[in-house]
Amino acid sequence: MSDHEHDWRVPGGGGAADDAENATPTLSRRSMLGLVALTTFATACDRGTGIARAIGGTATDPAAAPRGPYIPTVFTSHEWDTVRILVDLIIPRDERSGSATDAGVPEFMDRMLALYPRDVLPLRGGLAWLDHACVDRFGVAFVQCTSAQHIAVLDDIAWPNRAKRELGPGVAFFSDFRDFTASGFFSSRMGVEDLKYEGNTIVPVWNGCPPAALKKLGVG
Repeated sequence: MSDHEHDWRVPGGGGAADDAENATPTLSRRSMLGLVALTTFATACDRGTGIARAIGGTATDPAAAPRGPYIPTVFTSHEWDTVRILVDLIIPRDERSGSATDAGVPEFMDRMLALYPRDVLPLRGGLAWLDHACVDRFGVAFVQCTSAQHIAVLDDIAWPNRAKRELGPGVAFFSDFRDFTASGFFSSRMGVEDLKYEGNTIVPVWNGCPPAALKKLGVG
């Protein structure tokens, strides 16, 4: 984990208590919220089949991916570099699992956008907004910014209820992009293993709900 802990990052814990009302709900890699995000994304957009097709390669199983570097079909070279940095800021590598790029999230995004081209323009516009914001503030595009500059820009757009009104387009973009990143990561083999998901397995003997789970739910 980097020296900075920011609640807009997927693996980050909850924020300070006084920020809870104003914060976008943190998506923790330590909970099932990853799968909830994926389900919501697939249901709302009616894209269950599209997601299955998109994760059929790198995002689901890196070992089954075609050899050689992935060549994006939707993202430009500059957008590709930006996306790869941005997804790893949202889901960095930690002691539990790899980062978003390790899980093939950029490839997932590119495949999804190829399947649903109507979504390309909004995302492309958001990436352009991010570059313009960085140029205005630091004199360079997002990919040329330092890690501290990346954090500063994202901190300004990660919390809708605290962001300045003029940053509205950036806030909307980052919210959608973060969800997109989580959908890609938690639909990958790495993401499912990270969640310790134990579904879809044979249970020869059912002994009821474990006492620890009942206690946690307050019904034990």
